[in-house]
Amino acid sequence: QVQLVESGGGLVQAGGSLRLSCAASGRTISISTMGWFRQNPGKEREFVGCFSRSGDSTYYADSVKGRFTISRDSTKNTVYLQMTSLKPEDTAVYYCAARRPVYGATYYDPNSYNYWGQGTQVTVSS
Repeated sequence: QVQLVESGGGLVQAGGSLRLSCAASGRTISISTMGWFRQNPGKEREFVGCFSRSGDSTYYADSVKGRFTISRDSTKNTVYLQMTSLKPEDTAVYYCAARRPVYGATYYDPNSYNYWGQGTQVTVSS
């Protein structure tokens, strides 16, 4: 099993920055991909970005590309989501997720992830 704990959410003005952290514990060696998703009430969970151990690659949703950056500290089993130039439409609950190696699943499909954090609220005021 893997446990994920997010931190770093909060209230920020448009144009500002926030950094979210996701600390993983447990059987972290089994993880192949760690992703970030976000969700607003009544809406589907939306892919934000992810880090894949395969090739140390990162992928981003078009809506955040160029503004958000994923990085990791392997010594701490922690993944970060640095968010800059925030917009009101970035307001959501942000979730960290992790998955084991899976064949044929896209990285932006939330159903392909096995583990989820509790979520952290990000609110961007205009």
